[in-house]
Amino acid sequence: MILKKIDAQTANAIQSLLQQQNIHSTRILIDFEKRIVVSQDNDYSIDDLLEAAGSISPERGQELLKEVSRSREEWS
Repeated sequence: MILKKIDAQTANAIQSLLQQQNIHSTRILIDFEKRIVVSQDNDYSIDDLLEAAGSISPERGQELLKEVSRSREEWS
C-alpha cells in the first residue's frame, strides 16, 4: 500500500461528501473499482452492524454487539 498525503482542504471536502452518505468513520479505505467504502474504525454501534449486514434481526445484532464487547474485554 502506498500512502499519499492530501492537504486539509481536500480532506475536509472528502469528509463532507462522505458525511452526506452517512459515513462518519475517521479512518476509511475507498475502493473505486468495487464502489465501496470500508470503515477501519474499531468501534461499531448496533446500527452500524445492522446496516452492514442488511438482513440480520435486531436480536442477532444485539448478540453480535455483546460478542464484540466480550472479545474486547478478553483482549484487555
